[in-house]
Amino acid sequence: MNPLQFFLLIILSGIFLVSCDTSNTIKTQEVNPASEGFNYASSDKKAITIADEVMLAMGGRAAWDATNVISWTFFGNRQHTWHKANNTAKIYDPNDDLTVDINIVDKSGSAKKGGVEFTKNDSLDIFLDKGQRWWINDSYWLVMPFKLKDSGVTLKYVGKDTTEIGASSDVLELTFTKVGVTPDNKYHVYVDNNTRLVTQWDYYAHYQDSLPRFKSPWIDYKKYGELLLSGGAIRNLKISDISVK
Repeated sequence: MNPLQFFLLIILSGIFLVSCDTSNTIKTQEVNPASEGFNYASSDKKAITIADEVMLAMGGRAAWDATNVISWTFFGNRQHTWHKANNTAKIYDPNDDLTVDINIVDKSGSAKKGGVEFTKNDSLDIFLDKGQRWWINDSYWLVMPFKLKDSGVTLKYVGKDTTEIGASSDVLELTFTKVGVTPDNKYHVYVDNNTRLVTQWDYYAHYQDSLPRFKSPWIDYKKYGELLLSGGAIRNLKISDISVK
């Protein structure tokens, strides 16, 4: 082999290696990365794949990440404006004429009732804690399908089943570790075989329970901005006034 042939061989080998590296990078790059603290080790690969399909069906990860503000009224009562981009929320409870402005990460913020602001730390902390609990509960009823790979979640594939309205589905099981206000809960989430949308969830008060406390349909999906969202319904209660920016 003359020097020129040797030089060309080195160049071609380098091109081949770069091509292989690029291909592997594309294959392993996640389009829907999990939140830090998601339990990869104990989660099923099939369940993770289905969770990614749900994200795509709901509008896609790019659309979810680009969403800045989501507003809704929870079951005809609490009114939420969630500034997703900066982790803050304004919650108004008309029953008590109570407004809570809260950072949902560090639980700092303010609260006022009937126009009177709480200034003492002990009183303020009570209402900030209440506001955070409201937000955790009420937002989950609206955006749970986007949170299947959240921090503290373990995701398992249960198998095939049908919803209460007879739709054939893949069923995922969500359990939690050290997150939220009720970490012992368990959910079975039904993912429609055709649309890959969540169409039902079963709520278990404790992860060891064999029977759900309730089953709730996820129906009437509509497009808000670039996202598909369901108003959810249980006992004729619905999420309304949905807005996405």
